[in-house]
Amino acid sequence: MDTPDTAAQRALRALRARWDATATAAGATRDPAPYADRLLAAWAEPQRRYHTTAHLADVLARIDVLAGHAADPAAVELAAWFHDAVYRPDRSENEERSAALAERALPELGVGADRTAETARLVRLTVTHDPAPGDTNGEVLCDADLGVLAGTPDAYAAYAGAVRAEYGFVPDEAFRAGRAAVLRQLLALPRLFRTPYGTAHWEAPARRNLEAELAALT
Repeated sequence: MDTPDTAAQRALRALRARWDATATAAGATRDPAPYADRLLAAWAEPQRRYHTTAHLADVLARIDVLAGHAADPAAVELAAWFHDAVYRPDRSENEERSAALAERALPELGVGADRTAETARLVRLTVTHDPAPGDTNGEVLCDADLGVLAGTPDAYAAYAGAVRAEYGFVPDEAFRAGRAAVLRQLLALPRLFRTPYGTAHWEAPARRNLEAELAALT
């Protein structure tokens, strides 16, 4: 059996290989390896408990499931890499700063202006997770990001616990109130998922998980 360190190293190697393939598919003209170093270091910052390299890998895996729905899968994958590259749980401008990072890094890497702009737009879309009708790139990224909500009860409990850990500086009562408000907003949406696959496979279990967490909080 692999030791935890070996498993972690293998996961990082897989992410590096994935980044190299993504950058190449996106038209990069410079060596993508230094950019992988910087992104993976950002995703491994100590304040993170949920928004980690494991979350990044999970989002990329769900993009693989949904990629046939996207108009530009390379832009969607780039957006996945950047969407939480800047993350401080006590800040509200994480998505904007992550999008700005993409706007700086991708031209340096040699990615074209149109794909850079689309990547940054998609990163900013994760503020609301509300893509416009017909925005297939946005639908894929948002569904992949929210797919964690449709996990098994144990997986969902681990996700919810990691979110709570990221907000460890918030007192319990305030966290419960804020988290319950977020859950109610999600449950009030007519649809959590926009892709055909997400609607068919993730909508019902996600709603069950959200309702169970809300009941536990209140």
